[in-house]
Amino acid sequence: MVGTTVGYAQSLIEAPRYDQVCSGEADAAETVRVRFDTAQVSLRTLTLLFLDVIDPYSSDRQGNDTGRQYRTGLFFTDERQHDVFATALEDLGRLDPRRPIVAVEALRNFYTAESTHQNYLANNPHGYCHIPLKAISAVAARQKYIERIWNLTPEQFAVTQTGSTERPFDNRYDGEFEPGIYVDIVSGEPLFLSTDKFDSGCGWPSFSTPMKAESVTEHRDQTLPGRPRIEIRSAGTGIHLGHVFDDGPADRGGLRYCMNSASLRFIRRADMHGQGYDEYIPLLDAALDQASKG
Repeated sequence: MVGTTVGYAQSLIEAPRYDQVCSGEADAAETVRVRFDTAQVSLRTLTLLFLDVIDPYSSDRQGNDTGRQYRTGLFFTDERQHDVFATALEDLGRLDPRRPIVAVEALRNFYTAESTHQNYLANNPHGYCHIPLKAISAVAARQKYIERIWNLTPEQFAVTQTGSTERPFDNRYDGEFEPGIYVDIVSGEPLFLSTDKFDSGCGWPSFSTPMKAESVTEHRDQTLPGRPRIEIRSAGTGIHLGHVFDDGPADRGGLRYCMNSASLRFIRRADMHGQGYDEYIPLLDAALDQASKG
């Protein structure tokens, strides 16, 4: 990123003031002009990150800020930019059935905002931002995987990005018990050994333990009234994997990591070398040998 400038776009009056923007007199959109080095990051990546961090389904609103000046738009200056923006929104439409409310318009004008609005959070560290600071701080990590995330299937996207749950007994790995490892669908980071998988009868892949404790994170989940749960996410990418319960086999530690197939990719033992997972083959083989003796 080379730099940013806060300003007002698509204004009906020349050089509008902040009060004129807020009143609706200018019918301008509060906008950020972004200058970037295409050798470092592409316009598509920036567009995907923008759509990822905002709420693209909110009309004339972002966070607690409401009004037409907060309408969401991507303003292009040439046809190449238009095509990138339009394609990104088409991709979002493929992943999510909701209709994004993001205008793609030719930039008619842009006026720099008052100095008090430039570098606002840097100058006002306790100021309000309509985008959660947690989401902003995660952008750098999201950039690494954003293209892979947008290449997921709609079901994979819904499960990993919005915490949805796939249908029980109707998913890819519920009945899979061949030797191998299960990895994060986005990053490919190893998460579970096949030897720790068991048939719980719940309809989803169940594991007694992750390969490494630090490869997953736990989060309190209060989404079901009266049924608090512990959500499990991948530590590397933060994607939703499933939940952990204490009703697993006692001889395996008593835990049941109930995962979604849509969050995982299974790599068979025979394919691990060809897919770059050689270092985990001894671990799997030792576990398989121990299981055969048990």
